Amino acid sequence: MSPRTIASLCHVHDKSEAPRPADALITAFLSSFPNEASRTVANHKAAARHFLYWIDQKGIAASAIDDTVVRQFEGHRCRCHSFSRQGAGRPEFVGRVRRFVSFLEDHGAIELAGDIDNLAHLLTDYDLFLKQQRYCATIVRSYRSEAAHFAAWVRLTRQRWAETGNEQVECYAHHDCRCPVRRKHSRLVGHHGPLRRARGARRFLSFLRDRNILPDIRGLDCEDKHLHAYSYWLKHYRGSADTTITRFCAEIKFCLPLLGQPSDFDAGSIRNTISHRLTKAPGSAALVVTIMRSYLRFLIFRGECSAALLHAIPPVRRYQSGTLPRYLDTPTIEKIVDSCGAETPVQIRDRAIILLLARLGLRAGDICHLRLSDIDWNRGYIQVSGKSKRLDRLPLPQDAGDAVLAYLEQARPTVGEDRLFLRTLAPFTPFKSSAEICGIVSRVYNRAGITGLPTGSHLFRHSLATRMLQSGAGLESIGTILRHRSPATTAIYAKVNVPMLEKIAQSWPGEVSC
Repeated sequence: MSPRTIASLCHVHDKSEAPRPADALITAFLSSFPNEASRTVANHKAAARHFLYWIDQKGIAASAIDDTVVRQFEGHRCRCHSFSRQGAGRPEFVGRVRRFVSFLEDHGAIELAGDIDNLAHLLTDYDLFLKQQRYCATIVRSYRSEAAHFAAWVRLTRQRWAETGNEQVECYAHHDCRCPVRRKHSRLVGHHGPLRRARGARRFLSFLRDRNILPDIRGLDCEDKHLHAYSYWLKHYRGSADTTITRFCAEIKFCLPLLGQPSDFDAGSIRNTISHRLTKAPGSAALVVTIMRSYLRFLIFRGECSAALLHAIPPVRRYQSGTLPRYLDTPTIEKIVDSCGAETPVQIRDRAIILLLARLGLRAGDICHLRLSDIDWNRGYIQVSGKSKRLDRLPLPQDAGDAVLAYLEQARPTVGEDRLFLRTLAPFTPFKSSAEICGIVSRVYNRAGITGLPTGSHLFRHSLATRMLQSGAGLESIGTILRHRSPATTAIYAKVNVPMLEKIAQSWPGEVSC
């Protein structure tokens, strides 16, 4: 039995004319854009008739019509009776054909093995979701357009939604667009175009997965499964904090392609991986070695490598007291605070963050995890959960408290989120990591015109300790404010106590050296 084609749904009396059922399809197709100019309607009609005649001559089944068939039609040497030989290969002509094929798919004339029903309804829900996230109208249109484009590409390439992952997203991001969607078709400039496409596609896929419309296949990768097992081991067997787990897993994910399979590990591969990593981040030698040693212990725990490989990791000599703590003097700190301003929500938020860093010596991670309930306004205290998961109460200075209150009243978005500090752009989510706080500090430095200093927020912590020490505070008091668990950690600041060092310094024996 011959394959079923659209044009063969009835008897064909004249090959030069499209059959009656095809005429009905074309009429329905043309009625789908009633506001178009008459010339546009005529052009679409000619393209649809030509395409139907060509697939009937080729004997192509309706279920087989896809982007490959359209590309074959685009490149065919036209010998079709009563049709123009000049227009079939033109991009605008093929665009009309693709629009016709999309119409046939929408109306069931072309059967699709789709695994998502009511995709148009889901796109409408996605549009509503973006508005609920309080994106501006321009961003909503952009994300909605990218989602519709991605949906058209998935259907055009006959992908299954349930199997759509990173590989398909990358193909979509770099495809030569012929998709039948009404959008601006322009060249992808540099790497921004593919990034924009990929970002829009991943956001829409995340929307579908969060609503259990698609299965979450992001964790099915063998490497991701391995990292998930490693993170579980860190959390439940080592008691590591979430920030530690995130940092360790990120480092191991970078090293896995270099290490290979655990069964193939040897001393040489481990040392080469560490050496290669240290060329990228020489200042993180101690941390890289610690993470690698932790990962090997995990593999030994699972019986996937030999315990003797622990000795292959080279030791790293640490000079904890080898340098003086860097700090800012009081005028410089006040200059930084004043540079924040109080005109925009970003400035108001940044001013509150800088004052908490400067007055209380908080860590960047402490700022990230502060919650609204951590501030006791009646008693003037702020509760901080540090690296040791220990809750500490610190007095809230007046100027820092005023800055936080101004942020809450004037700049903080009204959202159902308990975190104190939020991003100022929709959807107004909390900071993900301390790196974002360091980025804020770096931007504040630039506004103040300060250069040549470390961009991390820890500089304020060192400055507070040094300032307290110079004011006569003891190391024990400094350790209490900085929440140090060990006095040895605070002892490093004794090196910047010049008056105390002068008292214990011995005079040089003999003559004064030249």
